[in-house]
Amino acid sequence: MATLADTPAKSLLETLEGALDMLAEYADAPIDDGTHLPSLLEQCEALTQAEPKIEPVRTLHHFACTGGTLISKCLAVMPNVTVLSEIDPLSPLIALPKIPAFAPTDLIYGARRALRPLSDDATVDVFKASLEALHKSFQDQGSYLCLRDHAHSQFCTDANGKERPTLDEIVAEILPVKSVVTVRHPLESYLSLIKNRWQHFSPATIEEYSKRYMLFLDRYKGVPVFRYEDFVAAPDDVLNKICDELALPFIEGAESMHQLVSLSGDSGRKSDKISARPRRPVPTDLAEQIKHSRTYTSLCARLEYAP
Repeated sequence: MATLADTPAKSLLETLEGALDMLAEYADAPIDDGTHLPSLLEQCEALTQAEPKIEPVRTLHHFACTGGTLISKCLAVMPNVTVLSEIDPLSPLIALPKIPAFAPTDLIYGARRALRPLSDDATVDVFKASLEALHKSFQDQGSYLCLRDHAHSQFCTDANGKERPTLDEIVAEILPVKSVVTVRHPLESYLSLIKNRWQHFSPATIEEYSKRYMLFLDRYKGVPVFRYEDFVAAPDDVLNKICDELALPFIEGAESMHQLVSLSGDSGRKSDKISARPRRPVPTDLAEQIKHSRTYTSLCARLEYAP
């Protein structure tokens, strides 16, 4: 009479047991002490039904005129990274032009500019629904989605930056988030703000600007901070660290490729070379303001800059 060892069933059982061992190792799960075949089938079923890992949305936060566009361009050339520039669903700046812009693909813009405009709560709901669909599409194709925040809209306008949610808080309600903040010496960014006439707050003083900068940093407390000056001194080194924080792939040489990327908000440097620039002259009235601005002094100390 044939035994199990003499039949193909023995070979089949050994194959199944080997597959079970491999599956247990892959899934980091213990092997049952019971019948191996049901255990194997149950684990196969569990793995096929398991939810796929959800990639986080990466977010970049900085004030205007702090080098954020350049850093975002360098991140945009990393493998499979897609950067969407100057995103803020609650930005009040879309209402500035008297004649609405041509934006046939932008539902939020159209609804916010309508005779009976969309409420803030409804706007956030539309944004989250759109973001979920966008995120799924990018994840399905193996891309990493990065949102470059338009923090200026929240913290340097008449909008109440204290009360409304930040971009991170909105995104975190529906998806995991990884974020970084980038900064520049506040005097440099304020001088550029004056040059571009982007003082959308009142009073338009260095003290008021510093208060708003402080509020921005408070709202993103705990988020890793990188300085623009360190970036221009060693682009690859700082970009590598930013990519580590955001769990993004990194390749060297972004300095030679960032000009291939076109982003909104590109008001600064046009040169291919990433390097430090000389400081703009400080007007006499601004120099006087600085002498009496306690918040500016505190801001510089917080960011580890000399006043």
